[in-house]
Amino acid sequence: MEKAATTPEHLLSSFDDEVNGVMRTLDALIRECMPARSRTVWEGIFWGGTEQRIIGYGTIVQPRPRGADVEWFLVGLARQSASYSLYVNATEDDAYLLKAYGGKLGNVKLGSASIGFTGLADVDIEGLRELLTRAHEVTPPDAQG
Repeated sequence: MEKAATTPEHLLSSFDDEVNGVMRTLDALIRECMPARSRTVWEGIFWGGTEQRIIGYGTIVQPRPRGADVEWFLVGLARQSASYSLYVNATEDDAYLLKAYGGKLGNVKLGSASIGFTGLADVDIEGLRELLTRAHEVTPPDAQG
């Protein structure tokens, strides 16, 4: 995946009204919890082999188990075919934050660094706010974009 010329605003505006509302609500929450972080659209083939468009918040350098480290986003927001995904790449004590916060997020599907859900009613917004705020706090200022 690469940073794209598409603006986050253009991507958000491309969704129908219902999806747009959910995406804008999540976008506003992420920006509130992560002030002064960059906001960039990433496009391309994601690690699972699917074409993705993700709004990335903040910039980190993420070590890869094989190969060179990569520039990546701290938090990502995407619309999938029938669900929403948040990617939280922040770590603390050598573990993704989702390990510590997963039980506070509501009726969501958790991966090591991803949260999937079908709508806002499934998400505990206060738990998500706590996770995003912590992700911002534990990421070194020199990684902020």
